[in-house]
Amino acid sequence: MSHTATPAAAPPAVAPRPDDAVRWRILSVLLIAIFMSLIGVSIVNVALPSIQIALDASLSDMQWVLSGYALTFGVVLVAAGRAGDLFGRGGLFLIGVVVFTLSSAAAGLAPSADWLNAARLMQGVGSGLLSPQALGMIQHHFRGEERGRAFGRLGTAVGVSVAIGPPLAGFLIAVAGVDFGWRLTFLINLPIGLLTFLLGLRWFPRPLFRRADPQVRSGWRTLDPIGALLLGLAVLAVLYPFVESQASAWIWWLLPGGVLLAAGWVAWERAWARRGHSPMVDMDIFSTPSFANGTVIMTLYFLGMTSIWVLLALYVQKGDGRSAFESGLFGIPASLLSAYAAHWAGKRVVRLGRRVVIGGLILAIVGLVLCCVVIALHAAGHLSVWWLVPSLAFVGLAQGSIISPNQTLTLADVPLAYAGSSGAIMQTGQRIGTSVGIAVITAIVFSTLKFSSWAVATITGFAAIALVTLVALVFAFKDQRDRLRAQASEAPPMDSAL
Repeated sequence: MSHTATPAAAPPAVAPRPDDAVRWRILSVLLIAIFMSLIGVSIVNVALPSIQIALDASLSDMQWVLSGYALTFGVVLVAAGRAGDLFGRGGLFLIGVVVFTLSSAAAGLAPSADWLNAARLMQGVGSGLLSPQALGMIQHHFRGEERGRAFGRLGTAVGVSVAIGPPLAGFLIAVAGVDFGWRLTFLINLPIGLLTFLLGLRWFPRPLFRRADPQVRSGWRTLDPIGALLLGLAVLAVLYPFVESQASAWIWWLLPGGVLLAAGWVAWERAWARRGHSPMVDMDIFSTPSFANGTVIMTLYFLGMTSIWVLLALYVQKGDGRSAFESGLFGIPASLLSAYAAHWAGKRVVRLGRRVVIGGLILAIVGLVLCCVVIALHAAGHLSVWWLVPSLAFVGLAQGSIISPNQTLTLADVPLAYAGSSGAIMQTGQRIGTSVGIAVITAIVFSTLKFSSWAVATITGFAAIALVTLVALVFAFKDQRDRLRAQASEAPPMDSAL
């Protein structure tokens, strides 16, 4: 960090780490909460038709069931991450668990679509509160290879939650019926949330909350509320047109407004730091190559790859006439392989570095190409559509090799005092990438569908995803080159000669 702050505005001292057994218990609490929040995303996709029937909801209502969660999640992420850095990550994490759990209960008991969407907005807030604290606590409590293993377990939790979400939703709806089954997909979070809260209260280090600095007169000034407001409005302006894309064309004017707000936020943060205050996000972290490159890689990855599962569901159901339950089965092997790959990569990422991510991106491109070949041959009557399952296996291996290892490498050189807010910046890139990618790539598919078949349209969408992934691969190679150059410049002359 190049600038220096006055002592009164400096970030709080980092508390000592607990012993080994306690650290892994803390991680288990974090993983249960992340599992709960992610399964809440994957499970609702299958429940949407039942929700629409039970609540007599419109298509716009259904769009907001998905989009409202993503919107509030993205808006609160960075401010929540910085609040955790300053006032205690454990306490903010537990608040997030409570908000997510109570809003899940409200969603499960919703009498109308409006009630359900209000609850989903609050679910996004709860997830946005707890998610950056989880990343920050992993950063704080783990170092070196242990940190890679911890992020690997996080990736395993992600893979398992994505794998079991769709079939679990199908099972609950089949057992409990259309009217009540979809409610169980939300109410299932109640026992998980309660368990997480109780374990967190028991195992998290004390104090759960702390003052940012005893010399700082105003905690709100330390939190940088103007910076939080500017960034929140910028994220909202960028995301909203993509989650409400069927509204008036005038809504797209929010995009340049979002860019201007983001520029204003950067200017404010630099000015705030020059005055000697602790900024919401230290802009100097973007001069760290590993953080800058890793954030771009993650944004590009989510810009492309998250659309695969949307296109897969559309092609299997609309293009091949399969049921929603059958379409959910296609992704299970890939998700389980993702969980395995995340565990494998977590043990090796510190030693192998960005090469793990590079290998994952190559696997992703191979999987996309194979999917295109299978779809083309299926459309010609030469292959069963189920051959997509082994093709998607490459995508699953890629996901496990990219997401968690990239988090480890991206945050490796970030100061612990900014671990939560820096992790939240990376996650905000993911949210923006996901929303923009799904909107743009599905638009490409539906535009192609106007003059061609589902097979051609889906192949076109997969080709667009592969192109974005290729750009991410370029940045991964760039980061690898930057690391090698940095290591060479630090080596003694004799080593350089050798």
